[in-house]
Amino acid sequence: MQRNSFFLIFLLLFSLQSFAQSLPKDSGYVRLAEEGRMYYEAYGKGEPLILVHGHTLDRRMWRQQIEPLAKHYRVYTPDMRGYGRSSRLHESQHTTHVDDLITFMDSLHIDKAHVIGLSMGGFITADMLAMYPERLLTCVMASGSLRSVKGPSEPVDSAEFAEAEANINKVLETGIDAWRHEWIEKLISGGGSKAESIRTELTAMIYDWDAWHLTHHEPRLYYAREASPVLRQRCPEVPALFLSGEHEHKKPSSMMKSLPNSRFQVLPDCGHMNNMEQPELFNQAILDFLSQP
Repeated sequence: MQRNSFFLIFLLLFSLQSFAQSLPKDSGYVRLAEEGRMYYEAYGKGEPLILVHGHTLDRRMWRQQIEPLAKHYRVYTPDMRGYGRSSRLHESQHTTHVDDLITFMDSLHIDKAHVIGLSMGGFITADMLAMYPERLLTCVMASGSLRSVKGPSEPVDSAEFAEAEANINKVLETGIDAWRHEWIEKLISGGGSKAESIRTELTAMIYDWDAWHLTHHEPRLYYAREASPVLRQRCPEVPALFLSGEHEHKKPSSMMKSLPNSRFQVLPDCGHMNNMEQPELFNQAILDFLSQP
């Protein structure tokens, strides 16, 4: 049984490598503010479409989206700062994730793009919709919308600092790998009937992640609740789709009240990692949404 398991893992990794080599791609780095840099890969031709990954993951989580989307669009898969091949965060940083994404677009001369984000990527996309709607053609927020945490203009108070210190000490006491294991099990157990099939890919990304966030005071990376009044004032007409996995039990985002061209869709038999668990359904939902006039 153990030999069969290793053989299956070998086949999966070989197929991933073969897939990566089968599509022509461009790759490179762009410079970010505060001595940062962002790695990205790009595929296909057409209108620009940016895929923004989730926390603890990287551009590889979009493996099953690249080929179907690159048939119609110029698909970009950046690693956000602090993940993948991009530069690390630092505790005194003042730049948010969405500001980094705007720098990325400016560097590649992308005026507007379709932006699709999942989980953390959904938080970033929601920030973009509120703060930079003029840079969006359309947007999709899967398993994520505006966060309710403090924004960059709100200072860290003593209670917040102490809570972060306690969390850091807890991780250091129990171990980073223990945290990783618990996180993987949470993502798998909250999924649908195909959740176990994504374990190997999830594990590879989460163990490649340097876990800086777990042992440092994380800077303000989202406009979050500072973006809410801006969104309510602007009510952007950007077409927006909110996606949720059936097992997440998420309700339509309150953001939709300020978005006249938005809708909510539930994907069956999947959880938080819906793009990986149900790639065919996810891809079809995206393509249907993007093809609407």
